[in-house]
Amino acid sequence: MTNPPRARAPRADRSQQPQRQPQQSQPQQYVQQLSQHQRNQQRQQAGRPASAPPEPATAGASARITLGRVFRAESANYLLLLGTTLFLVIFGLVMVLSSSSVDSYLENAGFFGGLLRQGIFALLGLPMMLLVSRLSVKFWQRVAWPALLVACFLQGLVVFTPLGYEIAGNTNWLTLGGFQFQPSEVIKVALVIWLGVILGKKEGKLDDWRHVLIPVFGVGGGAVLLVLIGGDLGTVMIMAGILFGALFFAGVRLRLLVLPLLAGAVVAVVVALSSSNRMTRILSFMGSGCDEQQGAISAACWQPLHGTWALANGGILGVGLGNSKAKWSWLPAADNDYIFAIIGEELGLIGAIVVLGMFILLAFAFLRIMRASTSLQVKVSTAAVLVWIIGQALVNIGVVLGVFPVLGVPLPLISAGGTALLTTLLAIGVVLSFARGDHTEAEAQ
Repeated sequence: MTNPPRARAPRADRSQQPQRQPQQSQPQQYVQQLSQHQRNQQRQQAGRPASAPPEPATAGASARITLGRVFRAESANYLLLLGTTLFLVIFGLVMVLSSSSVDSYLENAGFFGGLLRQGIFALLGLPMMLLVSRLSVKFWQRVAWPALLVACFLQGLVVFTPLGYEIAGNTNWLTLGGFQFQPSEVIKVALVIWLGVILGKKEGKLDDWRHVLIPVFGVGGGAVLLVLIGGDLGTVMIMAGILFGALFFAGVRLRLLVLPLLAGAVVAVVVALSSSNRMTRILSFMGSGCDEQQGAISAACWQPLHGTWALANGGILGVGLGNSKAKWSWLPAADNDYIFAIIGEELGLIGAIVVLGMFILLAFAFLRIMRASTSLQVKVSTAAVLVWIIGQALVNIGVVLGVFPVLGVPLPLISAGGTALLTTLLAIGVVLSFARGDHTEAEAQ
């Protein structure tokens, strides 16, 4: 006989049975489910403040993250431009000390008087350059117009008020409270920023001459005209180069630049012929009064001739740092316009080639920053600084070598001159801010 099947007890619904959790996980789960108010009550009952400070490990990690953002590695373009600039500034201080020691001693300022003056401006300019390099492109867009207007106002005080001070036939200095500086150098920096902003906004209208020539030569040309009224033709030529260089690198067609270029050349010739001082320099460049065998050396030919002799005396290896003979009151402006002659005499052909190589490296850094950027404003402003610094360096060296007549422009970052050093470092700081901004955007992408 078969036994009846055994009735199975109904299986309890597992979903209705309470889930048993390990005892060790209950406090953790309970703490996670507490509200912020309950946590604060527990802390108060335990004698602790309601809001507990962060754990030391968390605070340390936060501090490390913050410092990492501040001191993160900059781009190679940034470091290349910064390193080249620092080398030229330090090298310039050494050469200013060597070339100005005799004249400084004769002026009762001691052998280190020229170095101390230039060193003060270097100590002010280098931190300013690093501070400016932290600013953004939008900042330069906001200050472009105010900076240009303020610079033109200061130059107006030079040429239209008794505050202007004349040196070597050029009224290009402003005296305020016993302090003298050149507003024309400030105009250079303002033009660099302003040209980038204006041409950047007109990126799609560069083929229309009304949107290019009218603002650039109307406003920018007016700023150059203020400097021309003061009689500083050398600075005017550098500023004109900044205008044309910005237009060229912005992509403006060359046919639009031919007429303004011809007009500028005619104005330069007329201004040169209208001044007896400039005509004397041109004639001395042609060789008039520069032959000591047939007569006395003319005053206009004294400086370029002794500059040539200083270079010839240096030879290949030079006479040694500090051993120049031309700086013993033979060569005027030995620490300024003709400092390259002292470099060639003391350090020889090798030292002169090193200086040329550093300026080539500086130009290479500018070109790399232009190539790495996609912003037309950045490209135009960087190109304007490139034309300014490298063009002025070539003009200064060309004058010392006898390729150009004496124009009276210093060698950037090397020659003595506080205003020129400060404004040049400020312009390089603007380009450094572009390089840093592009690097930050690349990291974000």
